[in-house]
Amino acid sequence: MEPIRGNLAAVAACAANLGMRHALGLRCQTRGTSDNRATMTENRAEASLTLSATGLQIATRESRLALWQAEHVRDLLARRLGLHVGLLGMTTRGDQILDRALSKVGGKGLFVKELEVALEEGRAHLAVHSLKDVPMELPEGFVLAAVLEREDPRDALVSTHFASVAALPQGAVVGTSSLRRVVQLMSLRPDLRIEPLRGNLDTRLRKLDEGGFDAIVLAAAGLKRLGLAARIRATFDEQQMIPAAGQGALAIEVRSDAETLRSQLAELTHVPTWLAVHAERAVSRALGGSCSMPLAAHAVWQGQTLVIDAALGDVEQPSRPLLRTRAQALIELSGDAVATAEATALGELAAAQLRRLGADGYLAATLA
Repeated sequence: MEPIRGNLAAVAACAANLGMRHALGLRCQTRGTSDNRATMTENRAEASLTLSATGLQIATRESRLALWQAEHVRDLLARRLGLHVGLLGMTTRGDQILDRALSKVGGKGLFVKELEVALEEGRAHLAVHSLKDVPMELPEGFVLAAVLEREDPRDALVSTHFASVAALPQGAVVGTSSLRRVVQLMSLRPDLRIEPLRGNLDTRLRKLDEGGFDAIVLAAAGLKRLGLAARIRATFDEQQMIPAAGQGALAIEVRSDAETLRSQLAELTHVPTWLAVHAERAVSRALGGSCSMPLAAHAVWQGQTLVIDAALGDVEQPSRPLLRTRAQALIELSGDAVATAEATALGELAAAQLRRLGADGYLAATLA
């Protein structure tokens, strides 16, 4: 086992968790974030020297869902590519800040920054993300090498007493911190009282079970991946509540200079999902997308035609009517640059249509 680096307190904390981490295949992580480029270069060199002995390392958050996702990719890499892969568990700023909305403290990039630093420093070689948590613009030097086949992209209603949104009583308390979900819930049921809900999936379920909410809204994909589909009382139709860009899809991020690894990982890409999420993310990118913008974008295949639905709400007036649009294009089902560019252009078309409907007036509240 490689030496544990860091101060004594960090070493002690790591040692206390060593048994659990070995059971999960995790390496102890005690090093802090560094912006020192010389140190990063040195660490990359060290990593390249030891790679043949230790295999690849996946940087991952340590929530139960994040570990499931990383383990899923680890097993896929072993089965399909014959690669030996370990896990490097990390706690991100997004995991630590639970008392404020993400839109107020830096956005969903808080969930990936520390993982990207691990890639930059050579402590890990790839990072696995839920794609809806990945910022629309990646930092220079990083790319998405693969997008896996999508799970159920829909949102799910979870409640101990009520079987649907329609069954919720007047003024019922519903938990979610997603502005996208807030504006669409308000469109369906303006009488509901929407309260913020942060934390990992297990934490959110616990808060519901403790009686803090009449219902909460979660991604169906996460519940299903953890074997908790029975907790779902109802799923929202994709027209009733349009999912977030990339929802239900897993993405693998690497350094852009890791050309051999990028080529290997590309074999895992599910082309229909790859093109759909490129269209979705293009909508958000064209509108200056961030988690402070209540935007929904979801693309589906109808034969060889990719159809995208998008909706935008007003962050300051959630009850204001949603702007909705649909666009479609005939696109060859290929992962090459031409098809990817066509999918991106489709998303940009949907964004332009939203602007013609008055999106700039809605976005002004986001940028204020």
